[in-house]
Amino acid sequence: MMRHLLFPLVTLAALSMPAYAQEAKPTDTPEQEDVIDTSQEAGEVAMTQRAGWFEDPARLSQSGGKGVYDAVCAGCHMPDGQGAEGAGAYPALANNENLMTPDYPIYLILNGQKAMPPLSGVLDDAQVADVVNYIRTAFGNEYNEDPATPERVAEAREVQ
Repeated sequence: MMRHLLFPLVTLAALSMPAYAQEAKPTDTPEQEDVIDTSQEAGEVAMTQRAGWFEDPARLSQSGGKGVYDAVCAGCHMPDGQGAEGAGAYPALANNENLMTPDYPIYLILNGQKAMPPLSGVLDDAQVADVVNYIRTAFGNEYNEDPATPERVAEAREVQ
């Protein structure tokens, strides 16, 4: 009887897990082949695989901050930066006073927060700086003084 009551709860928990947490990720060592990796690294790997753009990192750099935004950020924050609500709340970047200084968006991009995965293992310092500068000057934002630089991003990585 107890097993029948728990089955729906277990099923619901499995369905609510992110796809990368449900799939087994083989590792290099044979004794760990069937381990499911739900770590932060697995999330970054899954995002990298879904985006496809990361197969050639130079492609993102060549397209600058808008290219990074379109490939990585627009799916949640929307192409027009208006944000979205649904399975989670994705804040609007348009007219967002939190973008006045580059430090806050650098921190969020590197470390993630709530539904946003950390991208420190996916984007290099120049790509992070490019996308921060893009969102700070697009979508009605006019925060073009004190731009993000790859050096500033590197310093923020060291603090992590």
